[in-house]
Amino acid sequence: MFFIFREASINSMGYSMSRLNIDSELLCDSDTTTSEADGSLRPQKPFNSLDHEFAQETKLKSAPHEHLSQVLPGKRERNVSTVKMLAGREGNYSGRGRFSTSDCRHVLSRYLPVNAPSVVDQMPTRAYVSQFSADGSLFVAGFQGSNIRIYNVDKGWKVQKNILAKSLRWTITDTSLSADQRYLVYASMSPIVHIVNIGSAATESLANITEIHDGLDLSADDDGGYSFGIFSVKFSTDGRELVAGSSDEAIYVYDLEANKLALRISAHTSDVNTVCFADESGHLIYSGSDDNLCKVWDRRCFKANGKPAGNLMGHLEGITFLDSRGDGRYFISNSKDQTIKLWDIRKMSSNANCNPGFRNYEWDYRWMEYPPQARSLKHPCDQSLATYKGHQVLRTLIRCYFSPMYSTGQKYIYTGSHDSCVYVYDVVSGAQVVRLEYHSSTVRDCSWHPQYPILVSSSWDGDIVKWEFPGTGEAPAPLIKKKNRRSPYY
Repeated sequence: MFFIFREASINSMGYSMSRLNIDSELLCDSDTTTSEADGSLRPQKPFNSLDHEFAQETKLKSAPHEHLSQVLPGKRERNVSTVKMLAGREGNYSGRGRFSTSDCRHVLSRYLPVNAPSVVDQMPTRAYVSQFSADGSLFVAGFQGSNIRIYNVDKGWKVQKNILAKSLRWTITDTSLSADQRYLVYASMSPIVHIVNIGSAATESLANITEIHDGLDLSADDDGGYSFGIFSVKFSTDGRELVAGSSDEAIYVYDLEANKLALRISAHTSDVNTVCFADESGHLIYSGSDDNLCKVWDRRCFKANGKPAGNLMGHLEGITFLDSRGDGRYFISNSKDQTIKLWDIRKMSSNANCNPGFRNYEWDYRWMEYPPQARSLKHPCDQSLATYKGHQVLRTLIRCYFSPMYSTGQKYIYTGSHDSCVYVYDVVSGAQVVRLEYHSSTVRDCSWHPQYPILVSSSWDGDIVKWEFPGTGEAPAPLIKKKNRRSPYY
């Protein structure tokens, strides 16, 4: 199922809701034409919302009590107002005398971080990575010029740690915080991942000068030094392992307790751009590659057969990033075919033998625009649940995520974009909810605070920008336009 959507105004809901655009009408790509002149997608044929149990689960997590959300015959379903919910609580509709978790999420998810963009930090080099810690108290940003900065969110975004990366090759490609927030790992275009103790008192962290940056070598003894680079690295939930995806078409699992490489998987036929654990158990690993495939790996049976648990087909170009919903079943992927796709691993197949067809155009996403004739192409064996379009995935490995469970019930997905914006989509309807404009260059990464309506975006213009609701009411700092720098590298 493919979604294409248009924008239509919704009712004003508080301080910033007049800026949000959403549409409940969806369109199937088949027999549909689009207008690209203004970068928008124009529907021709209506289609229903995502018809899958995923949609029902999402609704249960973020919808108000059924007595408050009943729709009269002939009436269009709308968001239940906060006033109506307060009246319902006073009337004890739920029988509990209080708001349920889904009631709270229904209210919170309507107040999105779209107001008062303010600059958290500015650096002279491109920002590649930006992520909140699991509890939202810390924020990590990685830059091309060797710097990794950790900000204390609870103390006015003060720089708590400024790490100067060791053995940097080209750029910081990825970082990951341990669940206990004691350690940070960072990777670049080399087979060595470095781990730093960020709990120390010193603010400046210079490798082997002020602090030790332990190097974890993922290469074999006969690899000949810097034979490959790491694109993606993640801590396991228990902090005992790391999983990494590399340019040598492999996945690596490193055992931190034993201090040795535990597993190397020859996973794909091209660069493995992104990997992540499916859930807290650490048994399942998702991977995405430039071979256009998403794969699922079950470590409990891998040693017996050496094969993936399954393959998922649907993308026509390489995958740049994956984000798990955290339930071991659903995940999303961003791709160079300019789409995000939603997957259910129960639909995976044992083989990936369906040929999407001959690509009759030459294209390199690092310096070329996406060919117009490719926008209407479809994979003949698409196994995805839904497809989301509107953003641009060019020049670099742009990332996408589910919105937080606590405040939104994961009812949105969001992504950076080459057109300098951040896009937020409704995961069930496929509608573009909001488009945040501020940066002057590619937004590679962005992160939504796990509890509060705060979203931070990082761009190749070197700016780390914070979006809030309702915001401070102050005018944003003037943006100095910078010349876009193009390079044939990632």
